[in-house]
Amino acid sequence: MAKKAATASPLVNALILENLAEGDATELQAHESYDGQRFEASDLSDRDLSGASFSECEFSAVEANGADFRSAKFVETRFEKLNAPIFTAPRSNLRDVSFEGSRLGSAELYESTWKSVRFTHCRIGYLNLRGAHLQDVLFDDCLIDELDLGAATANRVSFTNTQVNTLDLTRATLANVDLRALELRHVAGVEHLKGATINSYQLAEFAPMLAAHLGIVLEE
Repeated sequence: MAKKAATASPLVNALILENLAEGDATELQAHESYDGQRFEASDLSDRDLSGASFSECEFSAVEANGADFRSAKFVETRFEKLNAPIFTAPRSNLRDVSFEGSRLGSAELYESTWKSVRFTHCRIGYLNLRGAHLQDVLFDDCLIDELDLGAATANRVSFTNTQVNTLDLTRATLANVDLRALELRHVAGVEHLKGATINSYQLAEFAPMLAAHLGIVLEE
């Protein structure tokens, strides 16, 4: 009998979008609902789309600098080649959502709720997920300057071929968070690594920070 893996992998559903209608991005409004539409080569910069709901939609080659998606809901939605130096979507809800080949500068997604979310080939400056609830999330082939998971709750989150320069885990609650294939430069809140899976090399890297937290003096 095969040995059961100690760390559960994310359960990210395959996203299949077919027969989408061509949507008109100029008609998008806050607090409205949109289903089965594709928005391509559109500019949503500085638009107020707070509280909007999108189901089975696709955004392709969209500019969204300063767009406000506060408290928006995305279900079975794909973002492809999204460009947003400032991306604002705090307290939003994402379920079965994919970000592919996208570039985000400052992404404010604090207190959001994610379930079955995938980031692939993305470049992100600052990803603010403070106080967020993350379930089944995968980062694949991404570069993130700063990932803030302060006070977040995360279960079945994994990183593959991904680099994070600064990871903040202050007061985070983790379970099945797989960091083994993640290249890390600095970790804040190292005392909150409980529930994460790391490799032996990372353990050696974290040792000085853990020692400092525990008040252990290292001398040769």
